[in-house]
Amino acid sequence: QVQLVESGGGLVQPGGSLRLTCTTSGSSFSGHVVAWFRQAPGLERQFVSAITKSNAPLYSDSVKGRATISRGNPRNTVNLEINNLKPEDAAVYYCAASQTIILSSTRNPSRYNLWGQGTQVTVSS
Repeated sequence: QVQLVESGGGLVQPGGSLRLTCTTSGSSFSGHVVAWFRQAPGLERQFVSAITKSNAPLYSDSVKGRATISRGNPRNTVNLEINNLKPEDAAVYYCAASQTIILSSTRNPSRYNLWGQGTQVTVSS
């Protein structure tokens, strides 16, 4: 069973930056749409960003202009960088992946079959 593992979370001051990494136990993320979601206490899981099979980036309005998603090297990683962090960015961030998801469903968490355990991001001074 392929597993996803997130890393890079932690405590960041407002205005700071972080880089989250999603690593698959499979050989690579080739052929997968890979996405990041986040969930704050009491709220639903929220789409943050995704990278399509053709490497097109997608962003939520909440992080557009502050985030960059990219396929990493080695090719079994996907990175998400978020700059100018705000307190409202604080959440557990989850990585998800799918080989079969269609483009119109990219922002729907129920369409992903592979998930990581999440990494906590805290934004506080």
